[in-house]
Amino acid sequence: MGKIKNNNETILKVNDIFYSIQGESSFVGSPCLFIRLSGCNIRCSYCDTKEALTDINAKPMHTGDIIAEIIKYGENVKLVEITGGEPLMQEGVYKLMRRLLNLKYTVLVETNGTLSLKNIPDKVIKIMDIKCPSSGYANYNNFDNLDYINKNDELKFVIGNIADYEFAKNFITVNRAMIKTEKIIFTAAEFAENQFSPHTIAENILFDRLNVKIGFQLHKFLNLK
Repeated sequence: MGKIKNNNETILKVNDIFYSIQGESSFVGSPCLFIRLSGCNIRCSYCDTKEALTDINAKPMHTGDIIAEIIKYGENVKLVEITGGEPLMQEGVYKLMRRLLNLKYTVLVETNGTLSLKNIPDKVIKIMDIKCPSSGYANYNNFDNLDYINKNDELKFVIGNIADYEFAKNFITVNRAMIKTEKIIFTAAEFAENQFSPHTIAENILFDRLNVKIGFQLHKFLNLK
């Protein structure tokens, strides 16, 4: 299929477009198309996608070209995640979201939670990080974003050590009235110092009777991209 364009094309800086298994969200295990955009406004200590932190590896692509790449995978693949880097750094991402929704894709966006979510279309499912201390950016959390999280969205805490776990537990307790979703995931940080294993996180969740899900990077366990 040729390029799909209109008169209002937007160029995005793309690090990669690939097809894999959803590894970390409530969609874990589902085949998914990933659009990884370049550039990030923070530098988390455990970042595992350093190749997308800057524009060095970026390929400028029109939204129509991105859509054409997605369509190549056929009608059976209707789950798409826009990730990064930090995808909300590029203003054109919102147009891409709307075009994917119009094509009847289920659209996820994974964001570090420091930038406003207010311009994300309602039907896009937001997977928002709450940064814990070991990330180095716990002071960058944008608390106003809780106003834009609904029951279909997800909150993700990357847990690297006991301080992160206690931070996440306290965050949920203090902000319970503002959190409109039950989709809360505690994921083990792969490269964090003094790392908590998924097993240890699970033990703590059970001990504290937390209403959250344990997460780990299934795609890496399966040795997939």
